[in-house]
Amino acid sequence: MSDEPSTETSGGMDANSNPSVDARVIDIAIRLGVLGLFAYFSLQLIAPFFLFLLWAVVLTVALYPVYAWLAGKLGGRKILSAVLLTLFCLAVVIGPVAVLVVSLVETLQSWFEAVSGGKLNLPTLPERIAGLPLVGEKIAEFWGLAQRSLELFLTKVGPMLVPAGSRILSVLASLSGSVLFFVVSIILAGCLFVPGPSLAKGAKRFADRIIAPRGAEFVDLAGATIRNVSRGVIGVAVIQGLLTGVILIAFSVPLAGILTFVALVLCIVQIGPALVILPTIIWAWSAWDLVPALLFTVLMVPVMLVDNVLRPILMSRGLDTPMLIILIGVLGGTIAHGLLGLFLGPVVLAVFYELVIAWVKVGEEENTPEA
Repeated sequence: MSDEPSTETSGGMDANSNPSVDARVIDIAIRLGVLGLFAYFSLQLIAPFFLFLLWAVVLTVALYPVYAWLAGKLGGRKILSAVLLTLFCLAVVIGPVAVLVVSLVETLQSWFEAVSGGKLNLPTLPERIAGLPLVGEKIAEFWGLAQRSLELFLTKVGPMLVPAGSRILSVLASLSGSVLFFVVSIILAGCLFVPGPSLAKGAKRFADRIIAPRGAEFVDLAGATIRNVSRGVIGVAVIQGLLTGVILIAFSVPLAGILTFVALVLCIVQIGPALVILPTIIWAWSAWDLVPALLFTVLMVPVMLVDNVLRPILMSRGLDTPMLIILIGVLGGTIAHGLLGLFLGPVVLAVFYELVIAWVKVGEEENTPEA
């Protein structure tokens, strides 16, 4: 019989295998499985509120400097400051929509009373409109039909207006849903102002666990990017909308309130107020004399272009990330994910850019021979 030790155990197990290592692997796998199961069900519970919470975080980060300033002015009353800022934001969101709805209802009611009472008399169509190439003759035909008999006009034009009416109703329904969405997000943001610093510390600790040692730096970068985008997009949009409204009201342009609201929305979604300003300028030249039309144009054109100057200055202020990265993030995020992408796009691109730069620098340091 040979005296050499057997290389097999009684169960056929390789002597090189380590039972303790196998046990640890199984233990880690079970723990990860249980953790993944809890994460899955937790995400399912959060999913219906995810967009609300995401918008609430964006609003909290963007408005926190205002909240901190207000709390300082009120002697450190944090809850009162959060309530006042929340009410102000709700008024900003709900106020223009309420004014728009009231104006629309009053206009429709006056039209209905005029039509039912037979008091709706259309003025004579201006000759400059009737003389427009291609469309002037058709406009004059429909205008004359409406002057002779409104019922015949509605009978002829009604089938063409039904699709447009359905489209308008769908847009109004979407607008009401968006307003409700922002109302809920603003209320949630109001609840996050007071615990904001502790939540930010928790986010930095979590980021350090993932991308140490620069996790906290990237969280600060994300917050600074959100605030800069807020100033560069929302701030400039408010300035453009305010200037547009002031000029429209000063020149007594019809439907000035509605046009201002539409211009503000177009500025926020990065389309710009040109879709409102240019038709208004064309209307002014067709309806006014030379001097007021020229003055109106001279004032409105700079308002239409001011965002091209202010936005890059405000969005790049205090950031080391190149302005091109921020602009691509803003435009790409808006195209891909709408208004929420307007804020998330530049944040994601800025953090990714800094990660790539840090990774490249680490590689260069490792490849540099020591002196």
